[in-house]
Amino acid sequence: MSLSLFGLSMVGLRLFSVLAQAAAIVATGLMARDLGGGRLAQVAAALAVALSPLPLFNGTEFQYTSFDFLWWVLIAYFTVRLLTTEDPRWWLVIGATVGLGLQTKYSIIFFIAGILGGVFLSSARRYLRSGWFWAGIALALAILLPNFIWLVRHDFISYQFLQHIHARDVGQGRTSGFLPDQLRICINVMAAPMALTGLIFFLRSRRYRMLAWMYLIPVALFFVGKGRGYYTAGAYPMLLAMGAAGCEHWLINLPSLARRVISSVYFTGLAIFGAFVVAVVIPLATSGPLRDFALSHNGDLREEFGWDELVRTVASIRDSLPPAQRAHLGISVSNYGEAGAIEILGPAYQLPPPISTTNSGWLRGYPTPTPTTIIVLGLSRAEADSIFTGCYLAGHNGNSAGVRNEESLYHPDIFVCGPPRLSWPELWKKHHDFG
Repeated sequence: MSLSLFGLSMVGLRLFSVLAQAAAIVATGLMARDLGGGRLAQVAAALAVALSPLPLFNGTEFQYTSFDFLWWVLIAYFTVRLLTTEDPRWWLVIGATVGLGLQTKYSIIFFIAGILGGVFLSSARRYLRSGWFWAGIALALAILLPNFIWLVRHDFISYQFLQHIHARDVGQGRTSGFLPDQLRICINVMAAPMALTGLIFFLRSRRYRMLAWMYLIPVALFFVGKGRGYYTAGAYPMLLAMGAAGCEHWLINLPSLARRVISSVYFTGLAIFGAFVVAVVIPLATSGPLRDFALSHNGDLREEFGWDELVRTVASIRDSLPPAQRAHLGISVSNYGEAGAIEILGPAYQLPPPISTTNSGWLRGYPTPTPTTIIVLGLSRAEADSIFTGCYLAGHNGNSAGVRNEESLYHPDIFVCGPPRLSWPELWKKHHDFG
C-alpha cells in the first residue's frame, strides 16, 4: 500500500508506522480517561508513551514491531472498556484485535496467556460463562486461520525461524539484559514510578485486577524463556494509564503549590529523557553533532546507509560484463537487507530479482532458467569459492558517508562467479538460512 501510494518515499514508507504509534498514544490517553483520570492524567499517560524509547523507535522503522505494539495497547484498551462497561460484547473486539496481533507477530501469544490467566485469576472469570467470550476466541482463530493453513502447508517453517532467532539471541547475549531493558527500552525512565503505581492499583482493584495479570504473566514468561527486553513494551501503556489516573487523584488532595511542583518535576523529567531518546533514535540532522551522536548510539540507524550505492555498484558491475554473461545473470544475496535493496531499488537499473536463501527468500526458490553468471553479495572470498565456481573480485561495498555498518565492515567485497558447484536443486536443499 505504501509503495503504491507514495512510491519510493521514506516518509510514505514510515507513515503507517507513525500512525500506529499515534494510535497507541491516543489509546493510552483514552485508557486513563476510562480508568477515572481527568485531563492531567490523560496527558501524563499519553506523553509517557509518546516519549518512551520503543514507540519512538517504532515510528522510524517499517517493521512488524511497530504494529505489534499497537495491537497490545488496543487489546488492553478494549479490556478496560470491557471491565468498565461490563458489556461482554467487547470480547468480539478483543478477539478481532488478538487475531490481527497473531497475523503480525507470534510472540503476542504470551500476551494472550496473560489475558487468559487474568480471566481465570480475577473476577473476570465470570465471562467464561458468556457466549461473547467464546465468540471472541472463535473470531481470533478465524482471522488467524489463513496464516495457520499456510504454516501447515510449509511444515511450520516460521517455528523453525523463531527457534533459530531465539538461539542466536541467547548465544549473542541479547537476552541477558531483559530486566534492565524494561527501563532502558520499554518505558520512559521518569514514568517508571507511575507505571509501578499503576500495577499496584490494578492488583488492589477487584474490577481491574485482570490487567495486572496481563502484565505480570507475559513478563514472567519472557523472563523465564529468555526473550528480548523490548518484547513486553506493549504492556506498559495500560500501567501508565492506571498510574496516571491514580496519581492524579492523589495530587488533588495536596496543596496547590505541591501539585504544581510535582507535576513540573514529572513533565520536565519526561521531556529531558524523551529528548535524549529522540536524539538517539531519530535522525534529526543529515550532518553535524546530532547525526554523529545518533550514529554512535543507534546501530539500526547505521544499517540504513549505503543501499542506493550498493545497487548502483551492482548495476555498474553488470554493465561491465560481456553481453553473453549479462543475458544469463543472477544476483545472489546473503541477508534480507541486500535482498530488499535489490528487490526495491534494483528495477530502476533493470536488475533481476535477488536470489536469496534467507527467510522467505528461500521459499521463492531460484530463477528459471537458472543463471550462469552470478554477482555475489555478502560473502567472503572463501565462502564464495566454496559455493560458486570461477569467482573473482569485481567491486567493493561501502557508503560515501563513511558509516561503519554490517555491509561495509563484514562483507565489503562483491564477486562475479560462474554456476554453483552443486546443482541448483541440491544447493537449495543445503542452504536454508534464517536471519
